[in-house]
Amino acid sequence: MAAKSFDLIVIGAGPGGYVAAIRGAQLGMSVAIVEREHLGGICLNWGCIPTKAMLRSSEVFHLMHRAKEFGLKADNVGYDLDAVVKRSRQVAGQLSGGIGHLMKKNKVTVFMGAATIPAKGKVSVKTDKGAEELTAKNIVLATGARARELPGLEADGDLVWTYKHALEPKHMPKKLLVIGSGAIGIEFASFYNTLGADTTVVEVMDRVLPVEDAEISAFAKKSFEKQGMKIMQKAMVKQLDRAKGKVTAHIEVGGKVEKHEFDTVISAVGIVGNVEGLGLEDLGVKVDRTHVVTDEFCRTGVDGLYAIGDIAGAPWLAHKASHEGVMVADLIAGKHAHPVKPETIAGCTYCHPQVASVGYTEAKAKELGYEIKVGRFPFIGNGKAIALGEQEGMIKTIFDAKTGELLGAHMVGAEVTELIQGYVVGRQLETTEEDLMNTVFPHPTLSEMMHESVLDAYGRVIHM
Repeated sequence: MAAKSFDLIVIGAGPGGYVAAIRGAQLGMSVAIVEREHLGGICLNWGCIPTKAMLRSSEVFHLMHRAKEFGLKADNVGYDLDAVVKRSRQVAGQLSGGIGHLMKKNKVTVFMGAATIPAKGKVSVKTDKGAEELTAKNIVLATGARARELPGLEADGDLVWTYKHALEPKHMPKKLLVIGSGAIGIEFASFYNTLGADTTVVEVMDRVLPVEDAEISAFAKKSFEKQGMKIMQKAMVKQLDRAKGKVTAHIEVGGKVEKHEFDTVISAVGIVGNVEGLGLEDLGVKVDRTHVVTDEFCRTGVDGLYAIGDIAGAPWLAHKASHEGVMVADLIAGKHAHPVKPETIAGCTYCHPQVASVGYTEAKAKELGYEIKVGRFPFIGNGKAIALGEQEGMIKTIFDAKTGELLGAHMVGAEVTELIQGYVVGRQLETTEEDLMNTVFPHPTLSEMMHESVLDAYGRVIHM
C-alpha cells in the first residue's frame, strides 16, 4: 500500500500537538495527527481539566460550609463523590470531543493508533485496522509524559494511586498520604482534605511547592495546616507495607524513620517523558533523563524532526506546550518564530488557596546578581477580597532596582491564577515599575493589589 503523504505529521494530540496541527493547517500545510488514546492528551482527559472540575466541586462544598458568614442557610451539607467524578469526566469528555471538531474544521487528518518513526520523514501507525504508512518532510513529537513511579512505591490502583486513580477513586480516603507537594500532589491533597480526608503531605525538599518563592511557600503551608493538613518537609517515604485495607508508610525525617498508617496513598513524585517505542535512538535523537534534547526552537538536531511540550522538558505546562506548537509550525512555514522564554511562563496551582507565579523568585534574582526592590500587599487590605470573604493571601513583586524591570511576581490567595496573567503580559512587554504605577486599575477588584504591591516596592503603597 502506498504511503500517505503530508507536509506535517504531529505525533500526540495533547495541548502541544493539536495546537501545532491547527497552526500548521492555518498556514496552508496538509497535516496529519496521530493519537494512541484520547484527543486532547493527558491535559484535557486526565490532568488540567478534570482536576479543576473536581477542585471546583470541593471549593463549592467549602463555601457551603461558610454559608452563615454570608447570611445564608445551608443545612446538612454533603457530597456524592461518584457524582463529583461523573461531572469531571463529562467536562473532560466535552472538551475532548471539541478537539475532534477542531481537527475536522481545520482539515487535519486524524489517525488513532501508536506511532513509530522507522526512518527520517516516515511514520508508521499501528491502528485497530492494521498499519498506516505516512510520510512528511516535517514531524513534530508531542507525546507528552506520564507519572513517575519510584521502586517500592508503585501504584496498584487500590491502596496506592497515581493521578489517574485519584481522578476516578474507588473509595473516599479516610486517612490519606500524598507523596510530593508539587502542583499535582498539593491539588489532590487540597481536594481530598476539603472533602474530609485526614491528609498528610510528605515533601523531600525543605518546603512545600518547592518551585515557588520561599515566602509564598511558607504562607501556603501555614494555610494548609490551618485547614487540617499535616505537612512533613525534608522527609522521604522509604517503604510502603501493604496489607488488606491499609498501608504502613516508613517515613524518614530528621534522620529517623517513623511508621504511619494510611488507607490510601497518592504518589505525585514527578513525570517521565514518553520517549519509548518511537525509534528515536536509531534516528540519532539525543534523550536525556527521558526527555528529548532540543534547541530553543524545539529542533532535535535531526533535520525535519521537532519535539515540543512535556517530552522536551521543563517547564511541564500545557500552555508552554501550546506556544511551542505554534512556534514550530511558524518555523516550518518560514514565519518569524518566537521561542519560549521560561522566565515568562506562569505557573499556576489550583489548591486552596491558589498559588501563581511568573519570573524569578527573590532568591533566584539575588543569585543572578540583581540588586532588587521587593513589594508586598496582603489581601486583607483589599476591599473586594474582604467583600468576597477571601482575606487570606498576598501578592509579591520583585524589580531590578537599577532599571525598574519587573523580574518576578508571586501570589497566593483567591483567584490568583486569573490575576497572574497581568504580570505575564508585563514581563513579555518588558514592563518597568513606572509603567505599572501609572496604570489605572479598576475598583473594586482584586487586581488593585497588583498595583499596590508595585507601589510598595517603591515606598508608595496607599492602603497599608
